[in-house]
Amino acid sequence: MKLTVVGCSGSLPGPESAASCYLLEAPYVGRTFQLLLDLGSGALGPLQRYVDLAEIDAVALSHLHADHCLDLCGFYVFRKYRPDGPLGQLPVYGPAGTAERMARAYDLDPADGMRAEFDFRALPEQPFAIGPFLVSVAAVAHPPPAYALRLTDGRRTLVYSGDTGPCTALDTLAAGCDLLLAEAAFRDRPDNPAHLHMTGREAAETAARAGVGRLVLTHIPPWYSPAAVLAEAAPHFDGDIDLAAPGNQYDL
Repeated sequence: MKLTVVGCSGSLPGPESAASCYLLEAPYVGRTFQLLLDLGSGALGPLQRYVDLAEIDAVALSHLHADHCLDLCGFYVFRKYRPDGPLGQLPVYGPAGTAERMARAYDLDPADGMRAEFDFRALPEQPFAIGPFLVSVAAVAHPPPAYALRLTDGRRTLVYSGDTGPCTALDTLAAGCDLLLAEAAFRDRPDNPAHLHMTGREAAETAARAGVGRLVLTHIPPWYSPAAVLAEAAPHFDGDIDLAAPGNQYDL
């Protein structure tokens, strides 16, 4: 499978990147299945450099903060009003209440909302299939309800932390994965709020505890230097560490 970083800026779009959005692709029934992990603010524009919007097969949302879900509004407009006609329902997996959240975001009647365009499905507690991917989720340490996702095509495994502070649930979910895409929104300082985000060091320590093959640091806000976050992470993980950047691709 192939991972493409569409947007990786933390908390808001930055001058170099949209907010969180990742394209995961794998062969499926004679074609390429295209799954979006998050669709945060500013991501819908650059997403079109990598994929035809009409060919996206599903969306999975880690949580309902704007920097992870808000461009679903623009995607709704595309699917409803494109000149070639509406595209019908697309599966959107997310926390309970996703349909209502997105209706409020676009000022729609919550009874109908975006339900003609999207088939909203709550993330199940048990492993489930999205196309070629077997997906497992774990609730992680971040308000509001937020989830990390583990996806495998049967050969390789990707774990996406979403937004989280350090937690046992992420350690367990990430165990032995080939690539951990981990947020690192905080710098190392004593007054960081608990249960909200990780530092580069904490992401690296998570990767080390979980025995992952490769660590990719993401969700770094525009006010921090990615190089400084990487420098804080590097001493704490012996494997490969990379910084997410728009357009980066990882073949697993």
